[in-house]
This record gives sequence, C-alpha cells and structure tokens, in this order.
Amino acid sequence: MKLEKITLSHLRMPLVSHFETSFGRIFDRDSILITIQSEGLIGYGECAADRDPGYGYETSGTAWHILKDFILPAIQGKEVVTPEDFRLLVGNIKGHEMAKAGVEMAIWDLIGKKEGKSLQMLLGGSKSKVDVGVSVGLQDTPEDLLRVIENYLKDGYGRVKLKIKPGRDVGDVAAARAAFPNLKLQVDANSAYTLETAKAIQPLDDLNLLLIEQPLAEDDLWDHHILQQKFKTPLCLDETIISARHTRQAIEMDACRIVNIKAGRVGGISESLAIHDLCYTADIPVWCGGMLETGIGRAANLALASLPNFKLPGDISATDRYYDEDITHERFTLNADSTIDVPTGVGLGVTINESAVKNFTMHEYSL
Repeated sequence: MKLEKITLSHLRMPLVSHFETSFGRIFDRDSILITIQSEGLIGYGECAADRDPGYGYETSGTAWHILKDFILPAIQGKEVVTPEDFRLLVGNIKGHEMAKAGVEMAIWDLIGKKEGKSLQMLLGGSKSKVDVGVSVGLQDTPEDLLRVIENYLKDGYGRVKLKIKPGRDVGDVAAARAAFPNLKLQVDANSAYTLETAKAIQPLDDLNLLLIEQPLAEDDLWDHHILQQKFKTPLCLDETIISARHTRQAIEMDACRIVNIKAGRVGGISESLAIHDLCYTADIPVWCGGMLETGIGRAANLALASLPNFKLPGDISATDRYYDEDITHERFTLNADSTIDVPTGVGLGVTINESAVKNFTMHEYSL
C-alpha cells in the first residue's frame, strides 16, 4: 500500500465527569486523530497522548511535533505492506511511542480493510466479547467514592479499579472493601510512592485485591522487585513496561506478577502482541489498560484484549463512561455480564462521525 495523504486532527473532547489520578484532575481529553489514505481506502488511528505530561513524557503537543515534523515526512508516499515496514521507516526516531502507535493503528486499519478482515482476525483473537471493568478516579471524600462505585455496580461493571495516592489510599480502599466485600477490586498508584513511603500501603495486602498497579517510579524495575517480595498481592506494572525487552527484564527479576498492556505506551499493536506472547510463555497474565480513548482506540483495545492471555478485566469500559458524543458512529455498550462485544467489521470495525470530528478539532494538518 502506498501511503498517500495523511491528516492529523488535534481533538479536545469533554468528559462526562472529571477524572482524577495521583498526578491531577482533568475535565476534557486531548487526542490526535490520524487519517491515512491509500489506494481508495482510509485508515484511522488514535494517538492517546494527553495534554499534560503526568502519565508520561509525551503530550498531545510533543506528539503533534513528532508526527508533523518527523514521522509523516518519513512515511508519506512510501510503500507499506506490514506494520513492521512502518517501524523500519521510523526506526531512527527514538522514543515517542504514543505518536508511533497512533500511525501504526491506522496502518492496521488499512490492512484489515484491504484484506477484508477485522483487526481481531488479523491479530488471532478468539473471544467474541471481553471482560471489562471501570477505573474510578480520586473522589472528594470516601463517601463520594462509595456512591460512585455503587452507581457503576448498578450499571453492570463487575470489576472496579481505584486510583490512590499518599493520604488517599488505605482508608479509601478499606472503606470500599467493607462496603463491597465480594467486589473484584484493584488499585492504581500511577508511580505515587517510593520504596520508603510504600510502607504506608502495606495494609492493602489484607484487602483481597486483584493487584496493586504501578506503586513506584515509572523507570524503576529493581525497587518494584524489592517491593514485590514484601507483598503477597501481585504487583502489576504499567508505566514501567514500554517494550517486550522491559517486560522480559521485569519477569526475570520478579518485579511484577501481572502486566498491563497499553498499545499506545509500548509503541503500537505489534509490540503489544510481542509482550502478550512473552507473558503467555512465562505464565504471567495480562490485561488491557485504558487511556480514555475515543471509539477508535477503544475498538483497537477490544480486538487486542480478545487474545488468550488477557485474563483479567480491562479498563476499556463503555463509551458513555467517558463521552456523551464520540467521534465514531458506533458506541460501545456494557453487556449484563460486564463484557463488551469485540468489533467484527473490517479493520477497526468503526466508522467516523465527521461532524463530531469537526466539532472537537482544534487544529488540523495534512501532508
């Protein structure tokens, strides 16, 4: 396929409700829509980098710069048959995996459309629906937190993830466990602790959690190894895992016993597959993390999470958890058993709501 016209659209979309983690509170979500035209087909991808450098160093602004000034000039007009061809074309660009992942997603979409196959078929996924949960941000009070959890349980979610940070950890989680003793519950610190301050969350070990996600710094494998020895609850790495190589190192040193796979964080679907396969061989379960994606990224996540080693519910959630209006015509809904159906259409299996894209676009660039 010759990659012809490529368009970037910087979107800002209002969230249904604010979302707060250990690194801040947001009321809307930035992303970059990538549109690639090739041989009469159109592929869509999403760069999930946010406006602020809280989760990672990439932002919508840095991704825009890397896409516009480096990635697009490297690939426009080039022949690409496989996602690996794309990776070779941008191999001299260090880092910026979220920017690369958005383009790679559009290429996967094009390949699926050209071959008449869904992304799930291309990846070898087998599940028609995947188990999902909901991620609950920090609330103003423990009472507010319990009300939010209760409402999500009424919606049908069977697993809840709580964001924590120093001062808002054991008390909140203990209150949730007391109120909902049989709930599948896990927590996410987003690197809010050090090896020393993590002593404060030792009582979490007695609350029957599925996992404790990313308690320590995003670049610290060794201290996670030390901390895992102190907990019977599995530690799960998110921000630390940026490649299959880092995954292998984490497994070898027992820095975690569960891995969160986010295609954006690791550079795309291809690297996600490599991480999935490596963990499967090592008997390390994985699950699909969410980054408040639009319907484009949500569709890709569902296809990815249909692979066999995605054994824990993902942070994919229904469309209405985040957006009143999305940029895809398709809206993903929660089934009664806390699952969401995997798209079956060709490519990503979604169609674009051009009117919504226009409404949410702050600026656009084409090459």
